[in-house]
Amino acid sequence: MSLAGVDPESHGYTAGALILGPQEASQTMTSERKPISLHRLQDMHASGEKIAMLTCYDAAFAGLLDAAGVDVLLIGDSLGNVLQGRGSTAPVTLEDMVYHTTCVRRGVKTAWVVADLPFDSYHVSKEEAWKSAAALVKAGAHMVKLEGGGWTPETVRFISERGIPVCAHLGFTPQTVTALGGFKVQGRDEAGAARIKRETQELVDAGAAMLLYEMVPAALAAEITAASPVPVIGIGAGVGTSGQVLVLHDMLDITAGRKPRFVKNFMAGAAAVQDAVGRYVAEVKAKTFPVNEIHGF
Repeated sequence: MSLAGVDPESHGYTAGALILGPQEASQTMTSERKPISLHRLQDMHASGEKIAMLTCYDAAFAGLLDAAGVDVLLIGDSLGNVLQGRGSTAPVTLEDMVYHTTCVRRGVKTAWVVADLPFDSYHVSKEEAWKSAAALVKAGAHMVKLEGGGWTPETVRFISERGIPVCAHLGFTPQTVTALGGFKVQGRDEAGAARIKRETQELVDAGAAMLLYEMVPAALAAEITAASPVPVIGIGAGVGTSGQVLVLHDMLDITAGRKPRFVKNFMAGAAAVQDAVGRYVAEVKAKTFPVNEIHGF
């Protein structure tokens, strides 16, 4: 049975039709597209059609993003920063993630839904990781995401063999920002690039169905994507990946304070939030966002 068919909230929020600007008129709306499946994402990767992903934390935005043609919604543990006002993602709990996943799924009609496994929810044992992943799937996620390589392939294999697709997050990993020495680009030197390539292969061999690279050199991300059998999403990793993701509050210029240099304010010149999201989708699909070699903070 496909996890994409599991809908814990069949009576959920229904997004209304949105009126977008001229540049977004060609975007596929939820009433006109079939639900995004893992198979569809794999086909997009294989054919070179770009995948548009945004973070999302509630039903209202889920309906809006879905209707604007966003392919994948990520319930990120970034909610600790943008919603809870915390200094990092580490304090976010599994209960937080379950709650927000439930909210997002109520607003979704067609998008693929990915939920982060938060810090300390998959680190002790693969059995613990399975229980955490299962809780997020019961809340409505189609896929779970975990951070790091080296020690994670066994966990990825355990979860994926039991029917839950896994996205593996490499490069800059926010949950371990202290160990990385701050917000630094990963894989710049030969040794770092070799490590990322090695960990990528280990995770794919373990069954990872999607990869996400954050703040890695564009050339490295493009090289990995070209050889990858699974979709690769980038954030601060250049235009050569299968698709892009941004934190919703960053691209709408809601986030206070300093933002990463790879973020673009899509609200600038937009008539409404719907227009800004439509512009983001259009630019990702047209390969005009992001600009290569813009990394870090």
